[in-house]
Amino acid sequence: MPVRLRKFIGMVALVALVVVYAILSTAIAVAQLADAGPLMHLAYYFLTGLLWIIPAMFIIRWMIGRPQNDA
Repeated sequence: MPVRLRKFIGMVALVALVVVYAILSTAIAVAQLADAGPLMHLAYYFLTGLLWIIPAMFIIRWMIGRPQNDA
């Protein structure tokens, strides 16, 4: 697969990941944390704000791919 196509697909996947993850984590927070205190909200959004990095890391690693030797 050409590098430019791989990066384009990865970019679209990253944007989709961020949008879906933000909507999902906010919906969970609204449903589950309605009566929780501000510290619980802070902890939840801190944790969910960091957790999206894990799937993004795999997408970026796929985008970079293996270096090709032109020997």
